[in-house]
This record gives sequence, structure tokens and C-alpha cells, in this order.
Amino acid sequence: MSQSADTPIERFKRATAATLRAIACETELTASFGSPSPGQAPQQPDNPREVRLPLPGRDLPLDEVLQARGEADSVALRRRFHDTKTHARSRPHEQTAREIYDAVEQARCEAIGAQRMAGCAVNMDAALDDRYRQRGYDRIQTREEAPLAEALRLLAREAMTGQTAPASARRLVDLWREALDPRILQELRDLNQVMGDQGAYAKAVRQLIADLDLEANADEELDEEDNEEESDGDRADESPDQLRGEGGEEDSGETAAASEGEQSDLTDAEAADQEAAEAEGEMMEGAADEQPGNPGRRPEHDRRNAPDEEPYRAFVTKFDETVEAPDLCDADELTRLRQMLDQQLSHLQGVIARLANRLQRRLMAKQTRAWEFDLEEGLLDTARLARVVANPAHSLSYKMEKQTDFRDTVVTLLIDNSGSMRGRPISVAAMSADILARTLERCGVKVEILGFTTRMWKGGQAREAWIAAGKPPMPGRLNDLRHIVYKSADTPWRRARRNLGLMLREGILKENIDGEALLWAHNRLLGRPEQRRILMVISDGAPVDDSTLSVNPGNYLEKHLREVIAYIEGRSPVELIAIGIGHDVTRYYRRAVTIVDAEQLGGTMLEKLAELFDEEGPKPSARAPRRLAS
Repeated sequence: MSQSADTPIERFKRATAATLRAIACETELTASFGSPSPGQAPQQPDNPREVRLPLPGRDLPLDEVLQARGEADSVALRRRFHDTKTHARSRPHEQTAREIYDAVEQARCEAIGAQRMAGCAVNMDAALDDRYRQRGYDRIQTREEAPLAEALRLLAREAMTGQTAPASARRLVDLWREALDPRILQELRDLNQVMGDQGAYAKAVRQLIADLDLEANADEELDEEDNEEESDGDRADESPDQLRGEGGEEDSGETAAASEGEQSDLTDAEAADQEAAEAEGEMMEGAADEQPGNPGRRPEHDRRNAPDEEPYRAFVTKFDETVEAPDLCDADELTRLRQMLDQQLSHLQGVIARLANRLQRRLMAKQTRAWEFDLEEGLLDTARLARVVANPAHSLSYKMEKQTDFRDTVVTLLIDNSGSMRGRPISVAAMSADILARTLERCGVKVEILGFTTRMWKGGQAREAWIAAGKPPMPGRLNDLRHIVYKSADTPWRRARRNLGLMLREGILKENIDGEALLWAHNRLLGRPEQRRILMVISDGAPVDDSTLSVNPGNYLEKHLREVIAYIEGRSPVELIAIGIGHDVTRYYRRAVTIVDAEQLGGTMLEKLAELFDEEGPKPSARAPRRLAS
């Protein structure tokens, strides 16, 4: 055995991996160790038999050891007590409902392990406390900043194990405990009775989600599931002859059996892939079962009944806000979030920096001074004085600087801050915006960085006002907008750099109403004095706001977005370009590109901007068109 294999850290790795296999009851399971992303749960690489875990320091501090063991225990318990097919069968369609359903299922797996193994309970508590502290939950002040899914997970954990929330998340739990209906709290306590039966547990969680009024048509889906279970039970009691029916053909029964056989032959890996695809909202174009809660999917409504003449409007706008990034977070947390952003994307710095230098050289070349020589008037050409001294018959030579075609330019980056951007996409978007702002500032091009989201999930005070007004039909937009200014055009990059870390803060990313955000960014550009104005939109899907789409036609937000884009592209001096992350935005924007991997974003942004600067661009209009009212 090599000397390195006998070090304390190597012994810790072997012991943790062995414990992982023992708890999960999987002898082929392996563990790899590395530095984790702050606040993130352990990841499973492409190999389904490998788990990536955080690595403690060389001196094995107790807190870091407990955190690593807790993450390992959490993964192992889920692999042992979680059935992917059962979970996927009852998984809701809408985003917030899915988050709650997944979080409370994780609490079930961990609760079973905590009841059986006291050591696991201690380890997982330490891991949760560290994860929530990294996410900033210990500094939460309002319920708006507190994720409901995590609160319900901790309340369910408390009901099933008796363990209170970790210190870093107690404020989060207390904020929601005060707001939840007593019936919901009782349903959480009742989960303890069915925690050993995943199917019954899933049904109870779906009922809880329905009572929270977080999913449209949840009651109908629960009834359908009950009917299917009863139907399956009745069919199991019938004989094969009864199933075929009198005078019926046996082929239909054989076909059904074959179909069931094909479904049962799905491997766990394939089922996991299906579940991941559902979680990301991926669906083939033209599918009929798209839901409004899934990012990038078209809402489920009968568009034939949508009145085309109904203009877009907001039910109430007094709760909307346009806010500077530092106003949403204290200075210390902004600094911590910025450091987190730098750590996550340090390996991308070199690639994006090279592309930024290429863009800078291209822009600076356009601004190089050029002169005309041998003129009869202008500035004296001192380089040619020598020939006049040598031969006085030569006349003096003059020169004049040429007028360059490079016009004053301002670029606005409008970044989608919806929940579906969470994780890698929003991190790369923030870093790319940072690099781009720095590069263009060196070239004398001003940059504005904006973000758009909503203040609440599932509507906010606007929806409450609509309910108080008696729920009038066709109310229009039913959510409170939040438009964030990360960097204004006149603010130097060095002063706004820290603000971009806000995009990583848990609870900032919610829903996206693209049409009004596009108008907001466009109207800010119209007020700028620069001759050339460029608006770049970075998004990962169609506009989605469940509160609005639940009481308006299914294409309500999308139709407004198309109207705004048509106005800007056809009548405005602003040049519009869009980049879609994993979602085809070319069906909305005339000048657009779609990328599959978020890490392509930096290079794509720089390339598209370089193409724009290579073009002559639109002629400045004599007067700006009127602003389109929302």
C-alpha cells in the first residue's frame, strides 16, 4: 500500500465511501471527492454509480467532516428508499409544485434514515445547516425571500423526526409557519403516518400542494389517479375471460400486456432521465400536454377561445418596482455572493477574456485615427518639413484627420431572472455580463445591465387585489413586477461589479414577464443621448407567470411579447438581438441565436456584438418613435 493511502484524508475517503455503499445497499457505488459549489447539494456525475461529495480540509476539521458525512448520508438514503418510477408517476407539472414535491420527498428519505440511525441525523443536520448558511437563509428578513419548498421540507422533517430546523434556517421556517393555514400544518404532521409507503406519501403531498392552491387542476388529477388505482384493482380481480369480454378479441389484451411489459422494462437510469427531462421542462414541439408552470412550455389553454381583440394590460401596477441591486441585499452579502460567483466560474475566465480581447481589438481598430496628407490647408505635417529645408522650392504640406464611422454607442444587457435560470445559466450570464461590461468600457462603449423577474411566485399583492375585487374576468397581468438595475449606463464597471453577485442569491429568481421587461429596457435606451443603441436579451424560454395564465388566454403573455418585439424591430431605432439558452428564441426575434450549453453564452454574446459593430447599423432617426405603453 502506498504511503499516500495511509494519510488521514485517504482513510476518511475510504470510510465515507464504504458507509455510503452500506447505507445505500449498493456494492458497486463509488464516491469521488472535490471542492463543492457553495450552497449546492452533492452532484451525481454522468456515471449513475458514482456520487461526488465535498472534501474536508487536510486537517479534517470536525464541522467539515460532519458536513461531508451528512451529504453522503443524504445521497445514500435517497438511493435506498426512493423509487424513481413511483416519484415520477405523481410528480406535478407546475414549477413551484414540483419543487415542493421533490423537497418533501427528500425529507421523507432522510427522515427514515434519521429514525433508524442517530449518527445520520447528526451528520445531515450539520450538512443542512452549512448549505442553508451558504445560501444566506440565516439573513432572511421577509417571507418573500424565503423559499416555500425549503420551508415545507424542514416542517415535514420536523413532523417525521422531531428535529427542529438547523440554526441557519429557523427564521425561514418561522416566517412560513406563521403564514400557513393550520390545516396545512396538520397535513404535514400527518405525513409521519405514511412515510414508509412512498405511493401513499406522494398522494398525501399532492393533496397538500392542492390545498396550498399552487397547482391548477390538482384536484382533478388526484381524482384521476384514484380512479386509475380503483380501475387497476377491479381489473386485477377479474378473470382473463372477463377482461377480454364476451365475444371480444384476445389481441387487445395481448396488446395491453405488451404495452405494460414495455413500460415495466424501463431501467432506473431511463426513468431518472425522464424525470430530469420533466424537471427541466423539456418537451417535443407540438406536444399537447404542455403546462403553464413549466419554463419554456406553452400554457395549457384552448387558444381558440382567446379573444384576439383583448388588449394587454396589468390589473394593477402600484405594486411593481424598479430597484437598484444594492437595495435588495446588504453590502456584506453582496461581497460574499460576488466571491461565490468568481469561484464557480474561475475556469471560464481565460476563455471569455480571450474573446473579450478579440472584441476589444476589433472595436479599437474602428476607432483608430486616420489622416489625409498633402493637403493645402489643415494641420502642418511636421514629418515632411525636412524636404522643405533641403529644397525651399517645395511647399509646406498639411494634413487633416478623417472622420471615423464609429458612433457613440450604448449597449443594454437584459437578463432573464426567472427560476428556470437557476444554477449554471444565471452564473454564466452574470460572469459574461461582467466581462462584456469591462471590455466595452475600455472601448468607450457604455453598458447597462438589467434583470427582470417578479416579486412573488404565483402572484403577489396584485392577485390579492384581484381576489378582493371579486375576481373579475380577464384581469390581465396578475403579478408584481420586479425590474432590477445591476449597472446603469453611466456607472463605472468597478463600482457595479459587486452587484452582479445578486443573481446568485436564493429567492431572487422567480417568474418572467418578458414583454413588459423588454419595453422597460427599450424605453430606458430611448432616453439615452448616444447615436447607436443596442439591446441584447438573454433568456431561456417563453414568458411564464402562472398567476396570469391561469385566468387569461394561454397565449396572453406570448402575444404581448410578440407585439413588443414587432414594434422594436420595425419602428424603433434600437437594435434588438436575443440569445436563447436551451430554448429556441428565433420564433420570436428576427435576429437571434440559440445555444444549448450555458457555457457557450460568453463567446456567443461577444461574437454577436462583434457582428453588430461590423455592420453599419440603422441610421439615427430624426425623432424617436413614441413609447409603447404597456
